[in-house]
Order: sequence, then C-alpha cells, then structure tokens
Amino acid sequence: MTGPCPCGGFSYDSCCGPLHRGEKTATTAEQLMRSRYSAYALGLEDYLLDTHQSRQSRARRRRDLQASLGKLDWQGLRILDRQDGGATDLSGTVTFEARYRYAGQLAVLRECSRFGRENNRPDGRWLYQEALQLTDSGVDG
Repeated sequence: MTGPCPCGGFSYDSCCGPLHRGEKTATTAEQLMRSRYSAYALGLEDYLLDTHQSRQSRARRRRDLQASLGKLDWQGLRILDRQDGGATDLSGTVTFEARYRYAGQLAVLRECSRFGRENNRPDGRWLYQEALQLTDSGVDG
C-alpha cells in the first residue's frame, strides 16, 4: 500500500507498514494500537490475531474477526489519552475514538484499551489485552 497511513500517520510505508510486514515490532502501546487500527482498516486478519492476547482459541478469534472484517469502513482515528505504555513500561492504556461508516451511516467507537508486554517481560512484544471501556455512539449523522 502506498499513500497515507490509515491511523493518521504520515506514509503507510514509514508508519504501520513495517509493523504489518513484520520488519519491526511496536515500541509503545500507542504504536501497537495505531497499527491495530490500521490492520482493521486494511483487513489484516493475521496481524490482528498475532497482536491480541486472548483467552479464546485462535480459531474462535479468527472466526470472530472474519465475521466483522470488511463490514465497517474505517474513517479516522483520534488518540484521546494514554497512560504508561512507553518503551520501558510493562503495561499501559490508550483511549481513542475511531470513526467508521456502516450501511452508509457515520458512527464513532470510543474505547480505552489495555496493552501489556508478552509474558509480562520488559523485552516482550506489546499485545492488546482488553477493552476497559467501550462506547459505540451508533449513527453520528
């Protein structure tokens, strides 16, 4: 993909692209959150599975993703807050708003997400853990 990154970063090739291609790993929770938003926008199922710490089986998570990917047209991302989640932290949260279009209607998803290091180790890669707060405004007009 060429052009701007779906997450609002500059070019995809210098923003989320290297993470999606496995050339780099996220160094902060926010960077992982942005790359996951872009992966949803681009339909990158394997990346979403690989960066999610889930109690569900991978097969179940894949079925859930397949049922939802491609149904929403992601329109933009805005970071509202972040707590911890830096390069030397073990965990952190990112609060964001993501605009999307569904069935021709614009809506906004607001979420506070928790991220943590794999195996709770300082050298572990960042993983999405869970949504702490989730609000979907539905049709926003």
